[in-house]
Amino acid sequence: MGVVHLGKMHLRWCRNCNLPILEETRCGICGKETHVVDMTPPGDVRPAFPYDVKKIVEIVDKQFGVGCGKRVIPEGTIVLLNKVPALDRMDEVIINGEVVGALRYDIGKGWKFILRMPAARAIGDIAERGFVIADDGTVESIVEHHANLMAPGVLKTAEELQVGDEVVVLTKDRHAFATGTARMSGKEMIKKGRGVAVKVRWAERPREHSSQAKKTNWSDVLKANEAVISRRVNEATRFIREVVEKNRLPCAVSFSGGKDSLACLLLTIDAGFRFPILFIDTGLEFEETVHHVLEIAKKYDLKVIIEKASENAFYGHLDIFGPPGRDYRWCCKTNKLGPTVKAITKYFPEGLLSFIGQRRYESESRAEKDRVWKNPWTPGQIGASPIQDWTALHVWLYIFSKGEKYNPWYERGLDRIGCYLCPASDLSELEIVERNCELYKKWKDYLYNYALKKGFETDWVDLGLWRWKRIPQSIIDELKRLGKEDALRQQHDTNEAERLRATQRGLTLIMQEGYSPCIKGYSAEGIFNKPLNFVAVCNLLNIVGEVDIDSEGNFCRVNDVIVMKEGAIIAKGQSPDEIKENVEKVRQAVVKAMECVGCGVCIARCNKGALMLEQDHIRILPDRCVHCGNCIEPCPALSFGDSAFEF
Repeated sequence: MGVVHLGKMHLRWCRNCNLPILEETRCGICGKETHVVDMTPPGDVRPAFPYDVKKIVEIVDKQFGVGCGKRVIPEGTIVLLNKVPALDRMDEVIINGEVVGALRYDIGKGWKFILRMPAARAIGDIAERGFVIADDGTVESIVEHHANLMAPGVLKTAEELQVGDEVVVLTKDRHAFATGTARMSGKEMIKKGRGVAVKVRWAERPREHSSQAKKTNWSDVLKANEAVISRRVNEATRFIREVVEKNRLPCAVSFSGGKDSLACLLLTIDAGFRFPILFIDTGLEFEETVHHVLEIAKKYDLKVIIEKASENAFYGHLDIFGPPGRDYRWCCKTNKLGPTVKAITKYFPEGLLSFIGQRRYESESRAEKDRVWKNPWTPGQIGASPIQDWTALHVWLYIFSKGEKYNPWYERGLDRIGCYLCPASDLSELEIVERNCELYKKWKDYLYNYALKKGFETDWVDLGLWRWKRIPQSIIDELKRLGKEDALRQQHDTNEAERLRATQRGLTLIMQEGYSPCIKGYSAEGIFNKPLNFVAVCNLLNIVGEVDIDSEGNFCRVNDVIVMKEGAIIAKGQSPDEIKENVEKVRQAVVKAMECVGCGVCIARCNKGALMLEQDHIRILPDRCVHCGNCIEPCPALSFGDSAFEF
């Protein structure tokens, strides 16, 4: 996976105090020089909670033998995790100012600890599994010339060593000098006497392991970083006051229940404000998230504005859109954006300055955003992020310094909090959710039923392939490597699968090939593949232009395009290009009328007050509509539906 730079790397370490230090070149306790921690970008490090530490210890013990985990992470050790690019999830584990290894989740296999030399040295003399003892003569070629360990150099191996196992390579006196992956089983290494035994990943000259690191705790970390957190808070509160003064709009804090929005909320309070909380309940939230939001609001005596997605906003639209995906996030529009627009329109008709816990280290798209921005999806909303340039560790130290409660899901292994079935989640995160959230069972049952109807194997669900509309090549390659290509294909074409495809095929406009000469120049004919709700269609065609409806209600006309009640259309124009443009506008309006999901996103696009929701469907007030077309998109029915325009 490629290296991702999203901002400056701020993590340093005081070797004297054995503490992580953000930004400062001098320790906040002893005053001695700090040193840069060599880690993989983007460097958005976070604390390892007791759950994380326990998991690492258990996995190390499982791979290398009982007691090895405590050698890697002794009691009284500050542990940081640095999330790095991977097929699923991988966290570098930082202890005593260096990366000692990485915890990686492999698709189809589960968690694995990847040793680096500090961890390898710690376990070398007690490892009972996952070790290879090599001839001392191999050290030079491996350490100095970056060679792999060849089978002739193997003296002994762990009894159950298998191909693909993570390995620590030891000298005869059990000093670690390399780590890597076994390319053959332990028995083959001894028996074959040739070929690559271990693909070496890391190597250093063998030396004794030092276990004299100073014991520390998070109170020490807070004390050492007091100055930098204070400086960050002062800058953020000053920013908040300046933005409020400049924009002169009603204000609110968008609080999702996660750590970043919690920090943002606390900063607005530190700045001297008591803004209301705007909480969008997608209907897919963890129960603990909703409880946490209400608990924080009560503690600080803050007004809470809760806008909840409709009961059928998600499960009611699965028949239309199918499962959401990372590349197919229709649920964000129906369950998040739609209710957001409704809330802002309802409670902040004059506009809104919304403080949002957005950080550049979260993603490339957020790294490119300004600190203050206008939301193109919700006109009238200005977003501002006081913590745009904070890393996760800045956020956590600020929350710890306030002694504030945070969402309990962080202590269960999640590093981000969202909807419980979010397709942006890693497979490792969904495993945690499934183990701790009753609500996920309903979703898993739906996925299995969907897979059955579509003719997919259960691996399509179990390996998380439902999370993409178009599965990335990197995932396809990994599945092939694992021999799980069958998960990519429909295994049988059942009648049910055929029926499902038919019902899920969206509204399609099929135009006849070619254009016929006529008085106005050219004409073209076509038909929609489904009967139309003619009343709704005539109403939504106002988006395109003034609508003329036949006195008997059999057809309507807009911009030289006639739409028949049964779904046929006739279009005329001076050129084929003009016809195609007009027909596409009509098609979009018809699809919007027929497949509206009632999200309400388009309402905010109209500054004439010409749009309203009626029984969860959009309706135009013709006497107010100026036919500008601004409300046509964004629209889930157009962006994510299966509608098409075929010539």
